[in-house]
Order: sequence, then structure tokens, then C-alpha cells
Amino acid sequence: MKISIVGRKIKLTDAIKNFIEEKIENTLGYINNIVWVQVVVGVEKKQHFAEIIAHIGHQTIKATAISDDLYSAMDRVLDKIEKQAKKYKEKIVDFRKISDDNTDFTALPLVDDIRFSVVKNVPVKPMTREEAVAEMEKLGYNFWLFVDKQTKQTQVVFKRYDSTYGILLPEKR
Repeated sequence: MKISIVGRKIKLTDAIKNFIEEKIENTLGYINNIVWVQVVVGVEKKQHFAEIIAHIGHQTIKATAISDDLYSAMDRVLDKIEKQAKKYKEKIVDFRKISDDNTDFTALPLVDDIRFSVVKNVPVKPMTREEAVAEMEKLGYNFWLFVDKQTKQTQVVFKRYDSTYGILLPEKR
């Protein structure tokens, strides 16, 4: 794990650097895939601030804290970053449990088990696309099967979730 420490309007002594590195190692040491950690500490208007940005795997976590002294600001920001790191670790563990789960796909229904509750014979009338949309809306359906007057091709008009319409055109393979 690469740790970068930056001081803003503050002189970083060896004691401060060692304190920060030790705290980071203790807080984030149990996570294996940490790429880098950047720590920014400083003073602004008589308030000390600490910010930690950690790049863990494919995710970046960030926390900031302000306090009257640098050490308490570091403790606060480390508490915040530790909570986020634990959430990340739990998410990874949960994902691994799900992906390691041996799902039995034999329990899925076969095609023979599908039951249709309604079977209707529908007269397919020649009409324009606009007439098909009007018929579909009049009957309150989400789709309508029709034969296009111009092309004599069977088509399906359907209503999309964004209130626009779509057309399904059959294609021979």
C-alpha cells in the first residue's frame, strides 16, 4: 500500500508522519487490495482538518474531518474511513458468497411446464401504423398485431415506458 501524506499550511514533522502512517496501517491494514492512500492534513482558520482518500480495488473512498487539533481530526477521519472500508469489505464478502453459491438450475421450469391462462384468436386487419396505435390505445393494450396496408407485412406496435411507440418487424432467418 502506497501512502502519500501532504501538509497544507502546516509543517509535517516525522512524528506526525509516523503517527499518520501507523494509524492508516492499523485502520486499513486488513484490506488486501488497497492500491494507494492519500492523506491531506492542514490548518484553515485555526481549525485543523484531515482528509483521507483511499483507492481500494475498483472503488475510491473518501472522508474529511475538522477539529481543534490535528490528532483529533485524524482520529475522526479514521473512524469515518474505517466505516466505509468495513462496508466495502462486507460488500466484497457478500458478493463472493453469492457467486460461490452452487445454484441448482434443474429446479427451473422447463418449456413444457409453461401454462397459458388465455389463448385468443385475433383477426389481423390491414391498417396503417397510426390506425394500429389508435386501436391499441382505444382498447387499453400495450401492443397490437396488425398487417401494414402498404407493405402487407405483419407488424407489432407497442408502447414503451417513456410513452413513445415501437414497431416489431418480423425477419426471416
